Amino acid sequence: MDALTVYGTPLASRFLLGTAGYPSPQVLRGAIAASGAEVVTVGLKRALAAGGDNGFVDIIRQSGCRLLPNTAGCRTAREAVALAQMARELYGTPWVKLEVVGDEYTLQPDPWELVAAAETLVKDGFQVFPYCTDDLVTCQRLLDVGCQVLMPWGAPIGSGQGLANPLALRTLRARLPGAVLVVDAGIGAPSHAAHAMELGYDAVLLNSAVAQARDPVGMAAAFGGAITAGRQGYVAGIMARQDMAVATTPVGGRPFVLK
Repeated sequence: MDALTVYGTPLASRFLLGTAGYPSPQVLRGAIAASGAEVVTVGLKRALAAGGDNGFVDIIRQSGCRLLPNTAGCRTAREAVALAQMARELYGTPWVKLEVVGDEYTLQPDPWELVAAAETLVKDGFQVFPYCTDDLVTCQRLLDVGCQVLMPWGAPIGSGQGLANPLALRTLRARLPGAVLVVDAGIGAPSHAAHAMELGYDAVLLNSAVAQARDPVGMAAAFGGAITAGRQGYVAGIMARQDMAVATTPVGGRPFVLK
């Protein structure tokens, strides 16, 4: 599969994996290996609440993956910026997955606070991966303040609905051709991930669908295969949908003879 470049870093894998909710460190280690992921996220608030990272960071570093700290649980731009700065000090990376929640029921990002936080962090030297909705104008504002990557949701976090609004996601891809677009949240099955890649998205980030599976290691492998297949299909050229039947065997014209 062709490589993806994110903030100047080439990645062979287009699968980004979360680390929350696994039944054991051993299962997490196996899932990372089976997924083929090169970028793994970790929630800083969770680590601080637990009094440490419970070995997650060591597992990630031993796997050879890049660490992507996230600001999950933040409600304001100020809070998210402070947490991102803490993450940079603790983990030694300018990468941050920026999350600023605006609604408790859907966990939908707050677009105003998100853009404000992204602008501050970019000016402070961060390489920001903002978790956002599929709203085109919000996404354009995030690009305007210096984000090179956008992470629009497929559906609300942990819902497993798949791509709830494919039209909006197709519009983002068409209107923002130069941006790296990563579908994040709502993915529940490998087919959902393949669908995102077939739309031309650059990568998929997910957590719950693997961590909560009966066999997380097996599910990680399944998602890895689906993401690869979806990307290969997109690059090869997926046939256009038709409203009517189109004959695949010609019934007229000039015949040809095999010799």
